Amino acid sequence: MEDKKTDNTVFYVSLAIVLALLAWGMLALESFSNFSNNILAFLTTNFGWAYLSSMFVFVVFSLGLALSKYGNIKLGADDSKPDFSTASWFAMLFGAGMGIGLVFFGIAEPISHFTAPPGLKPGTPEAAAFAIKASFKHWGIHAWSNYSIIGLALAYFQFRKGAPAMISSLFLPLIGEKGVRGPIGKTIDVLAVFATVAGVATSFGLGTLQINSGFNALFGIPETNTVSMIIIVIITVIFIWTAVSGIEKGIKVLGDINLYLAISFLLLAFIVGPKVKILNSLFSGFGVYLNNFIQDSFNINAYGDNSWVSGWTIFYWAWWIAWAPFVGSFIARISKGRTIREFVLGVTVAPAMASFLWFSIFGTLGISLMDTLGLAKLSELAGNPSSALFAVMDNYPLGMILSLIAITLLCTFFITSANSATFVLGMFSTGGDLNPSNKKKIFWGLVQSALAAVLLLAGGLKPLQTISVAAAFPFIFIMLGACVSLLKALKAEETGRKEVFAQTDQSHL
Repeated sequence: MEDKKTDNTVFYVSLAIVLALLAWGMLALESFSNFSNNILAFLTTNFGWAYLSSMFVFVVFSLGLALSKYGNIKLGADDSKPDFSTASWFAMLFGAGMGIGLVFFGIAEPISHFTAPPGLKPGTPEAAAFAIKASFKHWGIHAWSNYSIIGLALAYFQFRKGAPAMISSLFLPLIGEKGVRGPIGKTIDVLAVFATVAGVATSFGLGTLQINSGFNALFGIPETNTVSMIIIVIITVIFIWTAVSGIEKGIKVLGDINLYLAISFLLLAFIVGPKVKILNSLFSGFGVYLNNFIQDSFNINAYGDNSWVSGWTIFYWAWWIAWAPFVGSFIARISKGRTIREFVLGVTVAPAMASFLWFSIFGTLGISLMDTLGLAKLSELAGNPSSALFAVMDNYPLGMILSLIAITLLCTFFITSANSATFVLGMFSTGGDLNPSNKKKIFWGLVQSALAAVLLLAGGLKPLQTISVAAAFPFIFIMLGACVSLLKALKAEETGRKEVFAQTDQSHL
């Protein structure tokens, strides 16, 4: 009975917060926007150092753990095997964690940095090098290490220690079962649910706008609210259907299709693009990224202007932290049987390398149009990421085919993120059930879609994103606590094993 009560508390409180914000965004949009902007500005201005330092800690902790003596520990029983092939596992985690964002910003972000680099002359080779490096930083090791913290700790506790699949379970070694079931644990779980719903609903709305832009560019379909609502309805039916079908039948199959589509998109874009420039961007960008890794990890001015750092890097770090509860929980759910080393390398290094390749190709496609379109036109495209991809593709051979693949990929990435989030929300609102009821999954799927649709119509998507990022600020400390908790549990397990071995040796004598 206690489990059920706790579950209902998390569910109802989370739902009440989401509905209250929805009403606020509908009835008093200006007030909602001002409040969300002010609170985020306060956090990024006064706690930028906390975002930067914590993300660096996540990188060091995750990679250090993978290379440590604990790297061979299984996320599950010692004889457990992975539930999914490595390719399917990677496809699902990559689709849940970044997918639609890469398509949305793959061209728009590099040309934005290229046309407005801080402290550099726009449109120069130096600006181009900075654009690639900055994109690598924002979508690289930091972002994925952030996901790995929640994912690794949760997978360890739920599969090796039998704890419920709830974010609060990460604190069992620190505050005990009573604390996890009490107000502290419930608060953590409510924050996780809210961050997931708001974050995915925002991406849902932004993705809808880009799909609509693609239809407009290719087929002349108008960019109207009616078309956006039709897109949302169709996508909602598909992602709820795949979530209800389960991971093996629905989410995995779509994830595999998604991976093949993404690879095809990358290869075709590379073939039609400036191949030498792309390869040079990849290798030089990676070298600069590694060379400046530590300096860029702490890049904030004590006395100068931090508008670029706050508007880009710190906002990104806050956005990734806001997504960590959902993405980390989903990755944990599909990672039973992996070793800690395999998990960390698969969740941090591999997808980061894929992101580097993505931005090298699409960033170069955009930047290389400098001579064709001019700086002013590129700057205009950077300011409208929904249509930037299609506008750039139109300047290359097979542009129509590339745009068609892009729209399809947007839809599949869209669906993989949404069905993963729906599955995770089902787990969060049923006390950590690894296979939540279809009723809960359908409910949360409809809530996400309704939130995206209503705020898209009201013009409140950006404030929703802003408030979700601000509300996720406590997760900095929750995730740092998860690091301490996991390390404590691993040390306890090591001590326990040594004691068992000592007893065995003694009895043998």
